Amino acid sequence: MKRKSLLIMLALVLITASIVTAAGRQEAAGEEDYKLVLRLSHVFSPAEQLTISMDEVAASIYEKTDGAIEIQTFPQAQLPAYKEGVEQVVRGADFISVEDPSFIGDYVPDFKALYAPMLYRSFDEYVDLVQRDVVLDMMAQAEEQGIKILALDYIYGFRNLITDKVIRTPADLSGMRIRVPGTRTYIDTLTAMGAIATPLPWGETLSAVQQGVVDGLEGSEFTNIGTRVYETRAKNVATTRHILGTCGVYISTEVWAGIPEHYREIIQEEFTKGAENMVRLLSEQHAGVVEELESYGVKFNEVDGDAFRKALAPLYVEESGMTPGIFEKVFAELDSMR
Repeated sequence: MKRKSLLIMLALVLITASIVTAAGRQEAAGEEDYKLVLRLSHVFSPAEQLTISMDEVAASIYEKTDGAIEIQTFPQAQLPAYKEGVEQVVRGADFISVEDPSFIGDYVPDFKALYAPMLYRSFDEYVDLVQRDVVLDMMAQAEEQGIKILALDYIYGFRNLITDKVIRTPADLSGMRIRVPGTRTYIDTLTAMGAIATPLPWGETLSAVQQGVVDGLEGSEFTNIGTRVYETRAKNVATTRHILGTCGVYISTEVWAGIPEHYREIIQEEFTKGAENMVRLLSEQHAGVVEELESYGVKFNEVDGDAFRKALAPLYVEESGMTPGIFEKVFAELDSMR
């Protein structure tokens, strides 16, 4: 009787081991066979550093996942971008949207405080801020809306006014039509600064400047040189530094959850490293870019910062849906760095 019981127990152990081994093989085979193609969209030109960084990150992810994760990059709004790009993410498409955080403000209003005008004095302040609890809480809220944020700090420079005349005060912008991206953050910012904010797709912008449809645009030195804005009538740069140009990287939480954990770790690590490298490169290159632009006839001038900050003060008030006191929290974090 004892011998029979032992044989039965041994058989059960062998069966269990066989099931576990088979399951392990099936899981391994499943990961081996796993393949996901993601389309990544942004509005930057092939010559700009953000495009280069995205291409490098995509190539590294493909290599480190042995081809399991293929990210196809589409610059210059070849695919849906801006608001429409984020909508693709929310709908659960196999899609990565690379846009500034103001577009996430449509889903988590507190992000508008993160992208408010004239907040930052340096790249480092912003990089530090997005790692603090006040922003981590915003990112958690975005996940509840279906948006997984892989990075927020692909910085491409402070945005300045690039116009056909010298701008020093808000009064100088009176009656001037300035091209802006089609998001409320930019429209409200340029309107408060005294301009007529004119939303246009990027593809129409340079011809609109050259033909006098608009009197200028706003953007960074890297955008200026990367897209050859300096070849248009807009030869003056007023260094308002009104918005720190930065992009986040967004993917659907549903799509993210379906990716094997090992691959998720690689994707996250590569996008994080890519942002760090881009900030380092731009910090090193900025002075040289300014010098090159000056050689093309671009003229830079400082502005009355106090006058512009006074004009922008109404934008530091919480709107409907924003957490009461969110601006104070952001200001307190920045003050603690200084």
